Amino acid sequence: MITIKLHTDGDVVNQALPLTEISEVIAKGDQLVWVDAYQPTTDEIALLQEEFSLHPLAIEDAVIRHERPKVEQFDDFLLIIFYAMECDPIDHAISVHQVSIFAGRGYVLTLHNATLPEFDAIEQRWVTHREQIRAHLPAVLVYSLLDALVDGYLPIIDDLSDRIDDIEDSVFERFDTEALQHIFGLKRDLLTMRKVLTPERDVLNLLMRRDTPVYNDEAARYFQDIYDHLLRVLDSIDTFRDLLSSALESYLSVQSNRMNQVMKTLTASSIILMMMSLIAGIYGMNFLHMPELQWHYGYFMSLGLMGMVALVLGLVFKKRDWF
Repeated sequence: MITIKLHTDGDVVNQALPLTEISEVIAKGDQLVWVDAYQPTTDEIALLQEEFSLHPLAIEDAVIRHERPKVEQFDDFLLIIFYAMECDPIDHAISVHQVSIFAGRGYVLTLHNATLPEFDAIEQRWVTHREQIRAHLPAVLVYSLLDALVDGYLPIIDDLSDRIDDIEDSVFERFDTEALQHIFGLKRDLLTMRKVLTPERDVLNLLMRRDTPVYNDEAARYFQDIYDHLLRVLDSIDTFRDLLSSALESYLSVQSNRMNQVMKTLTASSIILMMMSLIAGIYGMNFLHMPELQWHYGYFMSLGLMGMVALVLGLVFKKRDWF
């Protein structure tokens, strides 16, 4: 599905612009065309390439999934590969979706294969910021797009924080045996996010420091705000990784202590049983001249002796906290 919006100073003036007339509007240079292509077909991509005069290599990078986040400058446009993230509210699985952004004089083209709720608020953000950087309309829209994508990471960070708190409770208070599985699952999610966010930081760094045909230094300053938000997300991920490493060490330490306690209990029980077996073995040798062998109360005496030995050893081990 392709959505086309024609803007003038941030106001939508036409939403029914035919795809084949985009090149004519771009040639005039007095308006901005935003084309959002959701799951475009091969024919639609070919038509977009023709209308926007895009380089074949840029189209190839844009449609390939799982491309590394990057920014590439061609003769008269920029290609920005960025990612949107979402967290499933049920199983908390984190999924990433590639967003390819073409920005040139008079147009912005976005390609993606997943629905992006962040794009719903883009127009309002664009209108809000157009007064500050009115002379650079593509830059305003690109800034609004990237800002919305990065702001979408913050709820995921909050969800990760809550999950880590639950894991710490399960380790230190309940010692849940499934905590280890949750820890490694979270570490995998954090690694996935970091593999995406680290190159995105480099993308924003380049956007802040490069003068392009799409915007100049004045507009580039606004990307510093997105850069700061992304750094905060990366700092949170590093903190979460440290917390998970500490939780993992604590889990293994608690497990080791519990195992040591079990070994102490088994050892103490074995010693008590061995002493009782020793007494039973002595009186089970059946030598003829054993003094207690013909005694009427010998059986009860041996049982009492076993019980007394077990009680004394049990109290000793209890004092040493072996039980």
